[in-house]
Amino acid sequence: MSVNLLDYDGPGLTALFAALGEKAFRATQVERWIHRFGQDDFNGMTDIAKSLRQKLLAEAFIQPPPVISDKLSDDGTRKFLMDVGNGNAIETVFIPEDSRGTLCISSQAGCALDCSFCSTGKQGFNRNLTVAEIVGQLWQANRALGRDPKGERIISNVVMMGMGEPLANFDNVVSALHLMLDDNAYGLSRRRVTVSTSGIVPAIDRLREVCPVALAVSLHAATDRLRDELVPINRKYPLAELMAACQRYLKNAPRDFVTFEYVMLDGVNDSEADARSLIQLVRDVPCKFNLIPFNPFPKSPYRRSPSERIRRFADILMSVGIITTTRKTRGDDIDAACGQLAGQVRDKSRRHRTPTLMEVSS
Repeated sequence: MSVNLLDYDGPGLTALFAALGEKAFRATQVERWIHRFGQDDFNGMTDIAKSLRQKLLAEAFIQPPPVISDKLSDDGTRKFLMDVGNGNAIETVFIPEDSRGTLCISSQAGCALDCSFCSTGKQGFNRNLTVAEIVGQLWQANRALGRDPKGERIISNVVMMGMGEPLANFDNVVSALHLMLDDNAYGLSRRRVTVSTSGIVPAIDRLREVCPVALAVSLHAATDRLRDELVPINRKYPLAELMAACQRYLKNAPRDFVTFEYVMLDGVNDSEADARSLIQLVRDVPCKFNLIPFNPFPKSPYRRSPSERIRRFADILMSVGIITTTRKTRGDDIDAACGQLAGQVRDKSRRHRTPTLMEVSS
């Protein structure tokens, strides 16, 4: 049966080639062609023996998720809608900045965690993405964006902050992370690859052991009572357990801090008292905060906090030495801002009705 080579990290590709009777260095050559050079045609791999190319043509293929649409925001943000089959589509967002180019990658078709302020969570959940569908987003974006005048790739950073909860698709996400870090593939630094989680504590501990990249945690509240409402997974892994997991993670992390993401919801979690409660919550966790002005979506019950209140909230955190940034709203004119990614999901959980793929593409 023919296999998609995008589904294999370096060791997996080596094992596959061994089963085909090929030496390990041949797997490395093919890995470089696929990921470094974006080649999807075995005949274009010019330093590969013709006999191996013929074998690969018979036994394998290279297929990232096809791009359905490619939208460019006024601020340079670029959103790709990619087809992952059976009426499901995912969104991938490129965010250009002066010092880096960041790609926001999805890990699931939809999301089962149902965070109340997130557009993705409101559309339900269909399935986990495969390794090919995860790393294929990077493959497609690299091809679309090309290289800068110096020949360097435009994408310098990857954040697993798109549709889905990455740590709920642990094995496939980790294999994709290994490819992102592999010098024969994308060669990214552990400091430049970030996994964002809503707080699945056992999976945070596993990630620490097998692939410790930069960690971001979707926090959004300073008390269990409020976080239970905003981030329902908190009912299973409350804040005390989550903070302890963050402390453990830092022992192996490539950065000496955890990033806490905090969406600013008007009248919900944005008071001065909330800020002071946060200071107490994270007092033993080296961290920085990324405050995210809420990005509205249809039928959301929330509003964005006023700019002055966000500034005051940040000032309180910074007054005790916590590095705090406020995320710029990027790509909201193409619904590519944080919390707005919706894609298309055939909801197996039946929580929500979503439009058809034809409706999304139109």
